[in-house]
Amino acid sequence: MPKIAKQETQDVVSVEGYEGRFAELDGYTVAFETYTADADLAELFKGLPDDRCQCPHWGVVLKGKLTYRTRDGEMTIGAGEAYYASPGHLPFLHAGTEVIEFSPSKELQETLAVVEKNMAAAG
Repeated sequence: MPKIAKQETQDVVSVEGYEGRFAELDGYTVAFETYTADADLAELFKGLPDDRCQCPHWGVVLKGKLTYRTRDGEMTIGAGEAYYASPGHLPFLHAGTEVIEFSPSKELQETLAVVEKNMAAAG
């Protein structure tokens, strides 16, 4: 049975307002994420079906809050709450937030390919 601690992760992404530390656990990606700036990420998902993230996520907000917008409305998850974000969502990140999130690696990589292309195009 695999496990990982945040400080053991080797894959680190750090950009203004965000740090993510990632590890693969038996077909799932675990992400330890910290948000230091508010960010509406809707533009990064352009080009995916319905221009929304199609990867499901399960997670826990350790500190702060995280908002997911769907066609049916929005859900804000606060510190100490667990969540499931079904395909078809858009995240809004709030400064001062820390989460641990689990996603199926295949779907996540397909989504991140589009997100990275959009980030590169934005400069």
